Amino acid sequence: MIPIPAIDLIDGRCVRLTEGVFDSKKAYSDDPAAMAASFAAAGAERLHVVDLDAARSTGNNRGILAAIREAFPGVLDVGGGIRSLEDARDLRALGADYLVVGTALAEGPDEVRRWAAELGPVLIAGIDARNGEVKVSGWESGTALRATALARTAREIGCVEIIYTDIARDGTLSGPNIPETVAVAEASGLPVVISGGVGSMADLERLAADPPPGIAGVIFGKALYEGTVDLERAVALMGGRS
Repeated sequence: MIPIPAIDLIDGRCVRLTEGVFDSKKAYSDDPAAMAASFAAAGAERLHVVDLDAARSTGNNRGILAAIREAFPGVLDVGGGIRSLEDARDLRALGADYLVVGTALAEGPDEVRRWAAELGPVLIAGIDARNGEVKVSGWESGTALRATALARTAREIGCVEIIYTDIARDGTLSGPNIPETVAVAEASGLPVVISGGVGSMADLERLAADPPPGIAGVIFGKALYEGTVDLERAVALMGGRS
């Protein structure tokens, strides 16, 4: 199970939200590329970046993403506002190894199937849910979709992995929602990365000691910035590869 640090971008800065509420944002760095380089120095082999401005259609941070790509030599997955094949092509051209699709997947799975046919095995399903219901557009809009149903669709159309976020846990440091993440893995048959709620090294120790079935990695952000998780220790504990 691979440990994956996260960077969320608003206005060119590293921020974290609590339960996806944009008014709760807290900025941690004005230099996301330097942050990415520090994660690489600590041993991270993969980095998860979300452009929250693009997710809300209020702009984008493409220049910052290019700088992050230059600073981080490992695997880079990028999400937020990927709503067209042109968006996907642009981010691949910037050097993203994987693209995380959320709103587009929920609202137009047949279109995302077309992307997968052109781009190959680079699409990750970003499934973000509250009480099992999928949320889209930067978590600001609901859907009638259940996370497990969308997980099955993700496999059918060519996604290679799922990142599952329990919105109610995200940024709370209250611990990840393991049962719901396992249900998504069982429904899809795809490797799933658990996201949302990691608050301490104890959370990672529990995951490492008893890896849940189907869970290939764990994403954490706020815990790193608040100092309750040490990335070097996390890499040593969990290993660098899935």
